[in-house]
Amino acid sequence: MDIDRRTLVIGIALSGAGVSVAGQAEAGKPGGIRHQVFFWLKRPGNAEDRAKLVEGLRTLAAIPQVRELYLGVPAATEQRDVVDASFDVSEMMLFDTLVDQKGYQDHPAHQAFVAACSPLWRKVVVYDTVSA
Repeated sequence: MDIDRRTLVIGIALSGAGVSVAGQAEAGKPGGIRHQVFFWLKRPGNAEDRAKLVEGLRTLAAIPQVRELYLGVPAATEQRDVVDASFDVSEMMLFDTLVDQKGYQDHPAHQAFVAACSPLWRKVVVYDTVSA
């Protein structure tokens, strides 16, 4: 039987519920903290606003605690009930530790990004995870 990777990841996440793994990230083990953010623009689909947001997000790569930065927009994949493509822009960052993630949050460049770009979005959802 073929198993979709998303199904496997969901299964692992559910089976690991209640297990504390924060110590793994604190120890700086591979994987660290995955910080995933989804943005919905006040003017959905507006190319100019999307470009401004992406430009602002790119500035965050200069923050020393950011190990990796990936920016994306919804893919033109098959529409299914489980796929949410309602967002305009997504961002995924990797941090080595929770301390690094907190340092990023407090960094002046992150604060400047929020001040400059928050007028563009109507909703932001954040998922912070550690390896299971």
